[in-house]
Amino acid sequence: MTARNETLGSVLIGENACSFLVWAPRARSVEVCIEEPKGRVVPMQSTGCGYFHAVVDGISAGALYRYRLDGEKERPDPASRYQPQGVHGPSQIVASGFHWNDSGWRGILLEKYVLYELHVGTFTPEGTFDAIIPRLTTLKDLGVTAIELMPVAQFPGKRNWGYDGVYPYAVQASYGGPVGLKRLVDACHQHGIAVALDVVYNHLGPEGNYLADFAPYFTDLYKTPWGEAINFAEADSDDVRRYFVDNALQWVTDYHIDALRLDAIHAIVDPSARTFLEELSATVHAKGKGLGRDVYLIPEDNRNDARVVKSPEVGGWGFDSTWNDDFHHSLHVLLTGERDGYYEDFCGVDDLAGAYRDGFLYSGRYSKYRRKRYGSSSKGVPAKRFVVFSQNHDQVGNRRDGDRLSQSLSFEQLKLAAGTVLLSPYIPMLFMGEEYAESAPFQYFVSHGEPALIEAVRKGRKKEFAEFGWAGDIPDPQSEATFLRCKLQWDLQTDGRHRVLWNFYRELLRLRRDVQPLATLDKEGMEITPFADQKVLLVRRWDAGLQIVIVHYFDQAPINVNVRIPAGSWRPVLDSNKERWGGGGGSGAAALKSNGEVALSLNPWAFLVLAQDTKLSE
Repeated sequence: MTARNETLGSVLIGENACSFLVWAPRARSVEVCIEEPKGRVVPMQSTGCGYFHAVVDGISAGALYRYRLDGEKERPDPASRYQPQGVHGPSQIVASGFHWNDSGWRGILLEKYVLYELHVGTFTPEGTFDAIIPRLTTLKDLGVTAIELMPVAQFPGKRNWGYDGVYPYAVQASYGGPVGLKRLVDACHQHGIAVALDVVYNHLGPEGNYLADFAPYFTDLYKTPWGEAINFAEADSDDVRRYFVDNALQWVTDYHIDALRLDAIHAIVDPSARTFLEELSATVHAKGKGLGRDVYLIPEDNRNDARVVKSPEVGGWGFDSTWNDDFHHSLHVLLTGERDGYYEDFCGVDDLAGAYRDGFLYSGRYSKYRRKRYGSSSKGVPAKRFVVFSQNHDQVGNRRDGDRLSQSLSFEQLKLAAGTVLLSPYIPMLFMGEEYAESAPFQYFVSHGEPALIEAVRKGRKKEFAEFGWAGDIPDPQSEATFLRCKLQWDLQTDGRHRVLWNFYRELLRLRRDVQPLATLDKEGMEITPFADQKVLLVRRWDAGLQIVIVHYFDQAPINVNVRIPAGSWRPVLDSNKERWGGGGGSGAAALKSNGEVALSLNPWAFLVLAQDTKLSE
């Protein structure tokens, strides 16, 4: 076996021996400097193609080390598994052994995913992996089938969204490190909950980023909004690709992660005939198949490029699902009336109907905000290929005050937002706390150690907000108070309307799970009818002889409207305005008789679910 086929970084190969492998073509010589125990310096052997390898005896898990380049620069391991002293400190050898209790776990079908996005540091008062575990029963009871962790790769300091990570292989020390993450994943699987992990392959953070000292990981031919572009296509890019593909495989194999959410793949510039993203997709899916597990890749891509989720057999990249911003933006504009920034491209029920019906709304049409046409048609793309949401970390945290919908919408509007997302034919995602109308904001926070970088972050945030017309002071990203302000207030979940909303979410997820037309992710078994003037969206879904009609109303005054639904008897399955859901009493209709059209009285911001099967009545 050649060194290139061995595992990058430090890997224990016995009780008291460790194999070290690093790619460092920019160095003439590399040494392993063992800091603890017993300071030692061990020369590494060149194995060709810029790789250096050494086997060191007499050390075990817990030992601290760095690499010394050309006898001068001492740097942490680019493939470090653990940075207990932060991004500038030494790397630590990690034991590979862990007592897993999920031997029978094979994952869950993508169609069954109900994602719950969370930030480890603010999800609990403790801000650790272990502190999440006691909350899993509550999430399971709600109807969540998969948690999605915002990035956990080592970042500077103890508080960060995670997109400033600089050690893709290392698990954030302040969250609990590698063992803490394994305990969380193991516990999730015992609850029947899958784990998705957000990974960042489009850039690395600025502080503690020493990769360029080792090898040409970056290119100056392209730029990203957040830092240097990764070299996925120029000279020596084969080994750059290997670094990131192996990282993805690490999460799947060593940590039993079920899905990877890929951050902003539109910022990855790669003109190769076979792109890094295609290679990543093929390799990870092959590994999942070999392990006998369902493993998924879910990228974020703002180009509305249907190739991302199409099969390689038809020229696609083979990813499993993608975030659908068009659905969010259309819904957000209807609920809030905001038209600043990219929201200027969305207006009215017709836009939501288009996103609901097809997936992408912008599929080649002109965008005023972008000042160009973009997107491709997604009409033939299955529903399970799209993730939809009314909130996520970006759409909340990139607002000036980090305010959630619960801080600007009425209770009825919050229920309408939930119903629109959770009863759609797409994979739904909740953002932590939305299920009980969490009032704490989710603001942007960092804990950098370099004054110039801190000031650059502050100025950058102000510049971003200018295009939305958001003036005035913004929360200081560097302040610990900003971070603490974002901690979830779990006690709200049992109080008053917060509890009512939590139960409402649970009921919606029960319907999605138990009512066949709602459980079937199928755009073909669906008809969408917008009533633009009345701000009503009519959704009809069917499967196995059962029909469901959902009437969404997006306005603030009561309305009488005639809607076309198939002839027959219909009974309410759910009325969002019922007293049990904190409403004013609902439509009052116990049953409806349609001759092809029915007259409905709708309360402000209400929605109504009707079924032809009387067994489904409330």
